[in-house]
Amino acid sequence: MTNSIDSDDSIAPDLARDPYAFFAHKRSTEPVWRGTIMDTSAAPPELVSTEEWTLFDFDSVFSAFRDGDVFASEFYDNTIGLVLGSTILSMHGKQHHDHRSLVAKAFRQSALEYWEPALIDPICDQLIDEIKDDGGADLIQALTFEFPTRITAALLGLPQQDLELFRRLSLDLISISENIEAGLNASVELGAYFQDQVNQRRKASTEDIIGDLVAAEIDGERLTDEAIISFLRLLLPAGLETTYRSSSNLLYLLLTHPDQLDAVQKDRDLIPAAIEEGLRYETPLVSVPRNTTREVEVHGVRIPEGAQVNLCMGSANRDESRWPDAEVFDIHRDRKPHISFAGGIHSCLGLNLARVETRAMLTSLFDRVTDLELADDVEIVGMPFRSPTQLPVTFRAAAGIAR
Repeated sequence: MTNSIDSDDSIAPDLARDPYAFFAHKRSTEPVWRGTIMDTSAAPPELVSTEEWTLFDFDSVFSAFRDGDVFASEFYDNTIGLVLGSTILSMHGKQHHDHRSLVAKAFRQSALEYWEPALIDPICDQLIDEIKDDGGADLIQALTFEFPTRITAALLGLPQQDLELFRRLSLDLISISENIEAGLNASVELGAYFQDQVNQRRKASTEDIIGDLVAAEIDGERLTDEAIISFLRLLLPAGLETTYRSSSNLLYLLLTHPDQLDAVQKDRDLIPAAIEEGLRYETPLVSVPRNTTREVEVHGVRIPEGAQVNLCMGSANRDESRWPDAEVFDIHRDRKPHISFAGGIHSCLGLNLARVETRAMLTSLFDRVTDLELADDVEIVGMPFRSPTQLPVTFRAAAGIAR
């Protein structure tokens, strides 16, 4: 029988509040563990595996991501696939390559170079202009949840008046493990909504991601409406959820490390390093599942075929064998690649967009306000998604705006 965290007598953590002592304990004692860090008590029984394992150290997690033949993703078809439909998350081989290549064109460097000044910068500037004279705000409500929402909507070519609709539906969509009915209802509603958007673009082409997908071909064949809508169901919450959480985490970390906040404000060339360190230190999505296609041995431990294996990125990114003082947030540390965006053929498609968005947000914020300080005690919480629930700050409007 698979272990839960309660069965580990040596440590009894509140993983949603602070999982890192438990992760460190597992890395040193049992890096390949037959058990799960997830709370499955509220999940529908059909979504709970009876054979769950977790990998905690960097090398094991990284190797599993790279070996997609053994650590596969078909598991998604029976979980999040129930609400998303068939997506590149669970595809493999030529089908995965063809569909990912089509979608990847929307996130190519030339597209980002156009979007940043034309779309991303103005959205971030506008959001901060709305609050810069107020003396304070909850940066999650006013900024970190809003900017990826508006940017994703703009990239898709969706009308601004629909922001609240797809914000609500995207959050319902990923709640399948807690509320499968809400997830299924959101899937149906989003399907109808996106079908209308696809129909509009089949009548008249548009220069946005939906328009690109409608015009795309694989081996001379256009994508079906179902394939387009499934990808859009995936992109909407993916574009919102991880960027809003990672940017919230980074702001929290800078605000609670004033010397590093001051350094970044004075030297904007430090922003990329701060983004990467924030992603490493507080990974917004702690763990992702894979399923084994055959028996495999990791660190001398045999994991059977058909097991669900949770790849704990949040633990791997604090592996002390890879990063000295791994439990310390330090934007000045020597850079080594983390795995917050997963890896292998299923690495996050939007990783470069997320970096560009976050850099633009920080630049706009630092240009427009000074004397940023936390106004209350907050903390980063959650499992498997982690971020602060609020980020109340005080500030003063800057005397001049650089951008």
